[in-house]
Amino acid sequence: MPWSRIVSGIIAIVMALSATLLGGWYFTLAMGIVIFLGQQEYFDLVRARGILPAAKTTLLVSLCLLITCTLNISLADAIMPIAGTLICFYLLFQPKLATIADISASIMGLFYVGYLPSYWVRLRDINTLGMSNLPLGGYWPISWDDLIKHSFINNPDRISYLPTGLTATILTFLCIWSADIGAYIIGRCFGKTRLSDISPKKTVEGALFGVFASIFTALIGAYFLHFPKFLISGATLGLIIGIASLLGDLTESLLKRDAGVKDSGQLIPGHGGILDRTDSYIFTAPLVYYFITLLLPLLQKI
Repeated sequence: MPWSRIVSGIIAIVMALSATLLGGWYFTLAMGIVIFLGQQEYFDLVRARGILPAAKTTLLVSLCLLITCTLNISLADAIMPIAGTLICFYLLFQPKLATIADISASIMGLFYVGYLPSYWVRLRDINTLGMSNLPLGGYWPISWDDLIKHSFINNPDRISYLPTGLTATILTFLCIWSADIGAYIIGRCFGKTRLSDISPKKTVEGALFGVFASIFTALIGAYFLHFPKFLISGATLGLIIGIASLLGDLTESLLKRDAGVKDSGQLIPGHGGILDRTDSYIFTAPLVYYFITLLLPLLQKI
């Protein structure tokens, strides 16, 4: 593996974990940068097919949606139909007559690279308002020595004192990474059955092991986080993340294949573009968010 790929991967992980730990507007800013760059790459793929989307309008309303998620989650879903209306309004009244493809690609850009990623902000903000100890709604552990020594070694229950959104987000990251690494290793070493023509290098063996790796990681996380009925909840969460991350990867591969390009961009040395590195995260956040907010409370009552 090229050193550029290793170094850029480490830097990306450190930046992602730092923003996740801080939360608040710090995390929103990081997600805003990702969405901005991701939509630029998405619209480049769209233009490669001769489509002319409402790129600037879509980007603007997507960032407004992200800000709304931080200010008031209950209003976030109301932004989606308003944003779609504004995009259609722009396309319908521009000098050049818009096509069905122009409108569809624009709405897809809003949903795929705007609305779905905004759920990472919602997920990180779960039950974190009262635990903020930094300006702009940020959070930082008071004592790293206390956090490290007592959370897992002397008293595992201490992990429950961390913000729910933080632990859920970190666990989701770990499951995605486990799925990606497991699928890559097993696919390269033992994979023989092609999974899909969309991505010829992916194998059934690799995909299955990736899902199992996600389940295994989620079970460990569910145990330490004291999820209700951790065997059921952990396995369900791991299965959801494993499948969602795989579908996200295949969806982005389909977009690149249709556009006739290998990578969505060249921003990250050795990795390609932002979409190449975040495709596994796009469908995951909404499912995990509703798992935490809807399914876990139901399991608690059973």
